[in-house]
Order: sequence, then C-alpha cells, then structure tokens
Amino acid sequence: MRNTLLTLTISGIVLISCSQNNEKNDTMNPFFEPYNTPFEVPPFDKIRNEHFAPALREGIRQQQEEIDAIINNPDAPTFENTIEAMEYSGDLLSRTNTVFSNLNSANTNDEIQAIAKEMAPELSNHYDNINLNEKLFERVKAIWDKKDELGLNQEQHKLLEKRYKSFVRNGANLSEADKAKMREINSKLSTLSLQFGQNLLAETNAYKLFIDSEKDLAGLPQELRDAAYQEAEAAGEEDKWLFTLQNPSVMPFLQYAENRDLRRQIWEAYQSRSNQGNDKDNKGILLEISNLRGEKAKLLGYKNHADYALEETMAKNSENVYTLLNQLWTPALAKAKVEASEMQGMIKSEGGDFELAPWDWRYYEEKLRKQKFDLDEQEIKPYFPLDKVQEGVFMVVNKLWGLTFHEIKEIPVYHPDAKAFEVKEANGSHVGVLYMDFFPRASKRGGAWMTSYRPQKMENGVRKAPVISIVCNFSKPVGDAPALLTFDEVTTFFHEFGHALHGLLSNVQYKSLAGTSVPRDFVELPSQIMENWATDPTVLKQYAIHYKTGEAIPDDLIEKLQRSGTFGQGFATTEYLAASLLDLDYHTQASPITANANDFEKASMSKIGLIGEIIPRYRSTYFQHIFSGGYSAGYYSYIWSGVLDTDAFQAFKETELFNQEKAQAFRKEILERGGTDEPMTMYVNFRGAEPKIDALLKKRGLDQVKVDRTK
Repeated sequence: MRNTLLTLTISGIVLISCSQNNEKNDTMNPFFEPYNTPFEVPPFDKIRNEHFAPALREGIRQQQEEIDAIINNPDAPTFENTIEAMEYSGDLLSRTNTVFSNLNSANTNDEIQAIAKEMAPELSNHYDNINLNEKLFERVKAIWDKKDELGLNQEQHKLLEKRYKSFVRNGANLSEADKAKMREINSKLSTLSLQFGQNLLAETNAYKLFIDSEKDLAGLPQELRDAAYQEAEAAGEEDKWLFTLQNPSVMPFLQYAENRDLRRQIWEAYQSRSNQGNDKDNKGILLEISNLRGEKAKLLGYKNHADYALEETMAKNSENVYTLLNQLWTPALAKAKVEASEMQGMIKSEGGDFELAPWDWRYYEEKLRKQKFDLDEQEIKPYFPLDKVQEGVFMVVNKLWGLTFHEIKEIPVYHPDAKAFEVKEANGSHVGVLYMDFFPRASKRGGAWMTSYRPQKMENGVRKAPVISIVCNFSKPVGDAPALLTFDEVTTFFHEFGHALHGLLSNVQYKSLAGTSVPRDFVELPSQIMENWATDPTVLKQYAIHYKTGEAIPDDLIEKLQRSGTFGQGFATTEYLAASLLDLDYHTQASPITANANDFEKASMSKIGLIGEIIPRYRSTYFQHIFSGGYSAGYYSYIWSGVLDTDAFQAFKETELFNQEKAQAFRKEILERGGTDEPMTMYVNFRGAEPKIDALLKKRGLDQVKVDRTK
C-alpha cells in the first residue's frame, strides 16, 4: 500500500480568500481570463495569493446565478436544462478552487493557510445553498422519477443517478430545522478538517534532530549522512547532521541507526505528532470530526457515518469491510508474531538484554533481511536513480498502451521542482499534460498523491484533455549523486502513475464522471496493478540501471528481491490493517465518542490483539487520510483494491506481461470509463469474473501461515 492521498475537492475544504476590495487587482486576476498558456494549463507564473479570494467569491456569485437560472426556467425540467446545466455551472469557481486546493497541499504557506480558514465556511455555505435547495431538488427528482422514459444512455443515466443521490445524501429531503443543523455541521467539518491537516504539517516541520557527534551516526549509510549534513547546512548549522520527520529521513534512520536511544527519540517524535497537548494537538479536533460525522449520518437516517460513507462503494457496508479485514488480520498478525520472535532471537544472540520495541522493528528487520537473503537496501538503491525509474515507468506504459511522454520546458509550473510533460498517443495525438513533483519540502504535506488541475470532459463533441499531477516525497539528490530511490519509493512511483493514467486516459462526456471519480475502494485498482510491473524481473532488467556503472541489475540481486518478496509482510499488513480497523471503529460508533482519543485508540487496538511492538500505520492524531483526506471509513480501500489488482494482474501473468488484448481491455473497460458504470460491472467486463482473494494472500505470503488459535 502506498501512503497515498488522492486530492479530491470536497465542499468547504482547502479553499482560499483574501481582501476583495481591490478592483484594479480584480481586473488583472488571471482566473478571470481564459488561460493563455500551452495546453491551457493554469498560469502559475501569474497567479498570486491575493487572486484566490476574489476569484472564489466571484465564482460563487456566478454559479449561484447559474443555479437560479435553472430553478427559474419556466420550461419543464429535462436532462438538458437541469442535469447538464448543473454539470456545466460553476466553471470559474471550479478552476480557481482546483488550483488553490492543490497549492494548499503541494506548495502552501502561512498566507494560503490563513485564506483557507477564512474561505472554508463560505464555500461550505455555497455548496449547501445548492445541495439543500428545495426547488432545485424538485426539478432533479422530477427527472429521476421518469428516468426510464427518457432514453438516456449509460453515462447520462449515471450522471443523473449521481446528481439525485448527491442531493438525497446531502440532506435535500430534510426538514428546514434539520437542514439548518446540516449547514452548521458542514461548516464546522470544513474548518476542523482543514485545521487537522495544518496542525500535522506544522508538527512534522517543527521537529529537528541535530547530531553533532559522528559516532552517533554509526550504521547509517553514507548517502543518508550526506543528505543529513546537507539539511543541517541549509538550516544554518555547520558540522552537524539534521534528521527530520519527513519519510526519506526518519524511516532510513529507524532502519539503520545503531544508536538505540536516538532511534527511540525520533520514533517517539514521529508517533506523537499532534498529540502533545500544545496548540497543534489534534485529539480534540479528530473526536469532534468523528462525532459531527456521526451526527450528520443520523440526520440523514443512517446508523453511523460508516453506513453513510460506504453505501455508494463496492463494499456497501461496514460488515463486509470488517469481514475482509478480519479474514486477513488473523494470518497477518500470526506472521507478525513470528517476525517479532525472530527479531527477539537476534537481539538475544547479539547479547542484548532488552525486549523488542517499536523503534527497534525496522532496524532488526533490516538486519534479518541481510541475514536471511543477503540483501541490503543500500545494495539496491544505486540501481534505482530517479531518472531511470521514470524511464522505466514510461517504458511500461508505452509497451502497454503506446503512450509517449515529452517534457515541456516552456510551461508555467507551481514550484521549480515540478516538471511538466505532454502525453501523446502512439499516433502522436494529444492525450493530456502531466506534472510530476518528487521531493519533500516544508510547503508540501507528506505522502504521495495524484490530483488534477483540469479533469477530462467533452466540449462541443471534442475531447477536452486533462491536466494531471502526481506529487511525492522521495529521497533527494545528495552532492554529485542523483536521487536514488528505495524499492518502496520505486513502487510508489508506479502506483501514483497508475492513478495518473486513470485521469489521463479518461474518455467520458462529463467531468463529474471522469478519471478517478469512482468509489474509493475501486480507485486504487489502476494504481496498484501498476506496482506489479514495477517488480517483475523482466521489467526490472530494463530500467534498474546502476547510476555509476550503467549496468542492469544483476540476476542474483533480482533473485534476492524475489525470494524476499513476502519478507516483512506480517508487519506491513498488520500495521495497515490496524489503521483500517481503527478508522472503522471511529466511524461505526452509534453514539458520540466521549473517551479521550488516545484511550479510544488503545481500546480499539486491544480489541484486535495488536502486539505492543507494532502501532497502527497512522495513529489517530496524524491519520490524515481519514480526518482531512477524504478516506473516512475508507482506509480499507487499499486492501480491497489489493484483491482486485492481484486478481487483475493474473490476466497478464497467465498470458504475457504486455498482452495487448488485455491491456486494451483494461484501458477500455476501466481506465477510460471513469465512473460511468458500476465498478464490479466494469471489472467483470475486463476480467470475465469477480475477483478472488487467493492471489492477494499468496502475494503477501499469508496463504500458508499457521495460526495459533490458542493465543
């Protein structure tokens, strides 16, 4: 699984404002004019913070006018004058909102964050004005009630269904009193979710571990030392080494540092983010978010938020999700216990007189990897320079679908680290624009995600090409060496590229159904299936090229990677499942949570028997996916899609790796179709049958785990 967040614009979240009485500035606002740029990408070189609020507010005003025109149309409601008219409304607001929310994630600053807080209630109120408009809903319902008589095609029917259900699920059928409550809840949630993310970013950026003694660097690879020295210099500290809570810094430190006290120190800082009782503490915020979501679900007639959130997913309800997670939990935990026992044995054999702790896990796991498979992460990294991995991704996509990628130098970018590419079909026709932004910085949130600056749609019968972006936090270049990726970062790159393809290859009529506009537990299929090509030996030989020697990765190293493929999956699957179950526990509460967030989390983990050496992949106070990232009651989606992707990849493994018939079927039935049909229907159209869990269990080495039922 990736630490992945798809950036989706959720009403009221991550949007901005500034002073709106500068008329001169308004006339120069780049959002008020067509984008006069290559491929009509946003004019980042002209956009300033002060442009957002006037454009957002004007966008709100324009869309409200458009909605009023729909409501006041004297003609009887039709698909064209109501559903399509709504779909085409709000262009200015959408364009501004999209740029702003993306910058707030990938290149934020204090001013942007302040504007986001200011505008969040205004945006929330605007969307409520639409979703709770009784007259507008009457028109939509009138069309819905006679949908079978209208001769709609599949996509039109899906758009109508999505619009109708959106009204119902957002409170259109509520009484006026309950609508008022809904508005209040939505406004609070928009602000709280925003604050959660801002607190976490501040806490992550605030921690700095400076080391001034070289002996405390024992065990750390030279590359990591050089990067830390470079970071310290940038922070104004000479002859020191700086380690941070950014993943490329903290995770290898935990993996290699021999100094156990320092491992504990940085681990404690990592796992206590926004949980320190200061002004960046998220405990109260996340509980208020959870309880408000529960209150909103009950207003709408659901037992809890999970029932509400899962209704439109493949899983359908929390019982099905719990069933899947518990089915995997038992073998995963059993495998993790075996791994813990092996590490404890290693500690004892080395003369250690301490019990394995969470800050020891990655360190001893790495030592065990070397011992069992003669495999060292540092032996692998030189074969994965970023530019070669990028070539590998491009090569795989070219072999599957004929796409080509051409860097565009003369195009606006939102940060110097971001690069832009034109994506073309094999025949040279334009597919879309792709931005890629790889390295961590203080202005960027953690993790990796895909987003869009313009979703694909049709205009006057012509395909309007999408503008897509993937944002990561990979290891930076150090000194004269290029950026060298860990194997996990390699698969992350392929993963995010799968999301990008979902957006780039979209070929639908309406942007509301384009690309990744699919249920949360289906959206990870295109991303996770790409990881399978990343790790295939045949593919590895073509892109894993040593950055110094120019030699391809040797067969014996590939064999080690293959043999170690299920190594550590007990830990990886257990920490992931623990977070997924914690997410569900927060969102299946039938009554408000009154316990302290730490106590709630402890009880949740105790219930499933999580061992003390492992914590959930995301503890509550930094669980951004569910409290500010759109995955509430949905973090299970990665493992659900894991069942889909391992089963889907068998279609290629059973034939040939770059089977053109299968590739085109995957493109036509899944990548191009966005949310125009039911996910399982699209999957079966591609695969010929519903997926089975067997391939996933085998891939993770959980198919033959012996479970001790007495513990």
